[in-house]
Amino acid sequence: MKKWQYLSMTAVLGSALFLGACGNSDDEATTSTDNNEQAEAGTAQLTGDVVGDGSSTVAPITEALVEEYAAVQKDVRVSVGVSGTGGGFEKFINGETDFSNASRPIKDDEKAQLEAAGIDYTEFELAYDGLSVVVHPENTWAKNLTVDQLKQIWVENGTTKKWSDIDPSWPAEEIVFYSPGADSGTFDYFDEVILDGEDLVKTATLSEDDNVLVQGVTADVNAIAFFGYAYYLENADKLQVVTVDGVEPTNETIESGEYSPLSRPLFVYVKNTALAENEAVYDFIKFSLENSGDMAEAVGYVSLPEEKYSAGLTTLEGLK
Repeated sequence: MKKWQYLSMTAVLGSALFLGACGNSDDEATTSTDNNEQAEAGTAQLTGDVVGDGSSTVAPITEALVEEYAAVQKDVRVSVGVSGTGGGFEKFINGETDFSNASRPIKDDEKAQLEAAGIDYTEFELAYDGLSVVVHPENTWAKNLTVDQLKQIWVENGTTKKWSDIDPSWPAEEIVFYSPGADSGTFDYFDEVILDGEDLVKTATLSEDDNVLVQGVTADVNAIAFFGYAYYLENADKLQVVTVDGVEPTNETIESGEYSPLSRPLFVYVKNTALAENEAVYDFIKFSLENSGDMAEAVGYVSLPEEKYSAGLTTLEGLK
């Protein structure tokens, strides 16, 4: 399991600051002035709880944000689970969370369920990801694949697939598949842009834990898998990334969209009432939009253009 799946990602440092009831008027005036100055500077100390859940792909960014936010707002407790994009939306729909991380856009049926539950929400983009296809380092034949070949490889057709079925010059060895679990936004995105709604090969080993996928590929020269770009970078010394239609996933090709169709934005969906009624939620989301570009780059993703973060902050301000 990834480390953020073991952590509650709860940021609680220090204890609350209590003002004595017996201070003199000069002390009270000084305290009041200090608090006003802090509020104007955006550093007033808050208390409260912020609860989120969702994508394991977005989790490294959120984990970094939570750790940084703890140094700014030590009395705000931010707890973020990792149930996958679909699982996170289920909790969001049930009213269990203030925000939901997602590695794909919200689906129409999820929108309808939120509307039925009376939950208004706002979508914010956090960063870009380039879904990466990987093979064993000693695989010398499938280093460069087309989108059509990826579909041939991954779509279920009722047969036991061999590499030679894709290209007769490749080994007549059975392909071994590793894939994110069906609740993953990464799975959904791959389904949309590569499988085109057809079934994934039934022999694939599915797991929400990317470590399982990495271990599977490193153990078998005939294995293939896909997952987020950041996790490929973390394991680049033991994996070989596949170019897709001649383009390798890099910060530049992901941000420009050249790495197509596997480049994608990463999102956070926030409940509007939580933003309006819980100052801690508003403050944490504001902090996230102000810092997610740096945090994304730090953990291996790609930041958005600055104007997108600015637009998000303008939208957020209008919801307070």
